[in-house]
Amino acid sequence: MKALQALLTGASAAPLDRAALELASIEFPGLDPAPYLARIGELSARIPAGADGPAFLAAANRVLFTEAGISGNASDYYNPRNSCLNEVLDRKTGIPITIAVLYLEIARRHGAPVLGVGLPGHFMVRYDDGEFAAYIDVFHQGALLDAEECRALIQRVAGVDIFSDAAFLRPVDARHIAIRMLNNLRSVYFRRRNPGKAVQVLDLLLTAAPSAAPEYRQRAVLNTELKRYGAAREDFLAYLRLAPDAPDRAEIERQLQQLRTLLSALN
Repeated sequence: MKALQALLTGASAAPLDRAALELASIEFPGLDPAPYLARIGELSARIPAGADGPAFLAAANRVLFTEAGISGNASDYYNPRNSCLNEVLDRKTGIPITIAVLYLEIARRHGAPVLGVGLPGHFMVRYDDGEFAAYIDVFHQGALLDAEECRALIQRVAGVDIFSDAAFLRPVDARHIAIRMLNNLRSVYFRRRNPGKAVQVLDLLLTAAPSAAPEYRQRAVLNTELKRYGAAREDFLAYLRLAPDAPDRAEIERQLQQLRTLLSALN
């Protein structure tokens, strides 16, 4: 996961498509990114060179949503496969952010000014060349929206007024997108009660934010469930080091004592 880890740590600006395919290896161990990167290149090649403004968006929408047949998966939204870029290409469906990664990476190959916009509950992309601008709802066949239409959509799906904070409409970088994808997968694996996969996601989230105390606590609970008592103990200790005044400190100390007892019994 070199590209993903480099992106999460800020060590390098790794390509988002490669990082997303490495992320997908949590669900698909041993996944080879190469054929999928080639397929993204093939999709990109169908868009005329030099297309810009509405012409670029029309061509990108035609290639992705009409010819390739990609669409949002509303019927099985919380399937972890929807968070995997390889599955967007194979099954032609996914959640907003995963389809957005495909759109962004095709735009990158054309040098098109398309950036991600991390709206609450519904990721979008935005095209802005200084003369023409639009938000693109990739989950709904590339519908072009203005800010007011985005506001109405997010109010409906997330109950948030995006005009209350200008940050909602600001572009986000590839690192932010990768972290949001990981958070989506974390939620899915918790929903599906898959602690092993959830721990892999938390490992990567802690690569991005090594001082994130809640993630250590969460991983400690999962490691306890997985009977990885030594790892659980280290995570609980890290949590207390980072959050010495945590309101649940007494409970964590009780759990640490239980872990010490379990570890002693194993020796």
